[in-house]
Amino acid sequence: MLIPVAALSSAVLVTLFLSFGRFARSDGWRATVTPLASIIGSGFLICGPILAREFGRAAIVAEAALLLIAYAAGAVIRFNIIHVENYLAKASFNDPVSWLARATQGVLALAYAISVAYYLKLLAEFLLKPIAVGPAWHHLASNMTVTAIIIAIILLAYGNGLKRVEHLAHGTVSFKIGIIAGLLTGLACWWLTNAAADPLPPARVSVASIPLLLGLVITVQGFETSRYLGHAYSQEIRIRTMRHAQWIASAIYLAFLLLLTPFLGRAAEAEGVAGILDIMTMVSPALGVFVLVGALSSQLSAAVADSIGSGGLMSEVTRRKLSVQLAFALAGALAVVVVWLTDPFEVVAISSRAFALFYALQCVLAFTVARRTGAGRLAQYLGFIVVGLICLVAVFVGAPAEG
Repeated sequence: MLIPVAALSSAVLVTLFLSFGRFARSDGWRATVTPLASIIGSGFLICGPILAREFGRAAIVAEAALLLIAYAAGAVIRFNIIHVENYLAKASFNDPVSWLARATQGVLALAYAISVAYYLKLLAEFLLKPIAVGPAWHHLASNMTVTAIIIAIILLAYGNGLKRVEHLAHGTVSFKIGIIAGLLTGLACWWLTNAAADPLPPARVSVASIPLLLGLVITVQGFETSRYLGHAYSQEIRIRTMRHAQWIASAIYLAFLLLLTPFLGRAAEAEGVAGILDIMTMVSPALGVFVLVGALSSQLSAAVADSIGSGGLMSEVTRRKLSVQLAFALAGALAVVVVWLTDPFEVVAISSRAFALFYALQCVLAFTVARRTGAGRLAQYLGFIVVGLICLVAVFVGAPAEG
């Protein structure tokens, strides 16, 4: 009884605090919410079982490495918020840096479209997990569910109802963080009330594990949205709040994996990307409900946000030759194709590769502008090269967790 009561109380208190606290109306929090909402989808839920299976008790070390890579990529984008934006404000249309920036935006538009397939694939897996769908029909049911959701989102775009859905998606951030707080509290209560734990799987770290780790970049992605909020917030606010969003998300990821430690053995044996649902239900049926509700809400809101981002970027890159609605429909069509051609683990890796390519191009932009303007120090130049090379490795070798 302690676990569900503590989890529910924590979830309600955190949700109310984030929804109605005085700071919730500040520019700083609103600018933090956008990247934070993108980072904390259900990535932290699927990482536990996948990393436990591949790295054993070293799973938290692997997660920390993944978060460090993301933070380094975020540092490059924070540099670009000032120096690349200022350069582009004065550059001509045919400046090579302008062309590179537009190409980078095009890659991000495609990455967002692919990530819609990733988010909704996960949503369908969590949605179908409690339902007795036979293995022979599971793949078809999952893909048809995702396709129906994508079609509904596209129809909303043409029906001028998308703004309402966008506001609702952003408004669920407090609720999502509240659900996460409830999960963490429930797991912490288990630690307090249970002395025994399963034996931990042995640590497994090898060069062969690197492709899988890099194939999980999508699970810590989302901070780059701050780069494209210049219409609403100053450079200083975007830089500061992106850093805060990454700190908060990293704390959530590491705390969840740390509290999941007693169950790493069972997590390693969990089947499918929604395997964490079985583990949480075993701890307490109430936590299983928390996972299900949190996963469904976060995946749907993230899919809507990335659909909007992809359509908007496609329209901008084509200099409005594509209307936002048509670009939105093309992004949805690409997402449907990805859905039907991949399984849930493959779409995670493909999405990761797409975002890794975007981050690599951001490193090229940063290095080029730094050399042209004399901004930055030698250590930063080396950092751009190192982060860019890591991202390129992720593009070429990022591998699915299974198959």
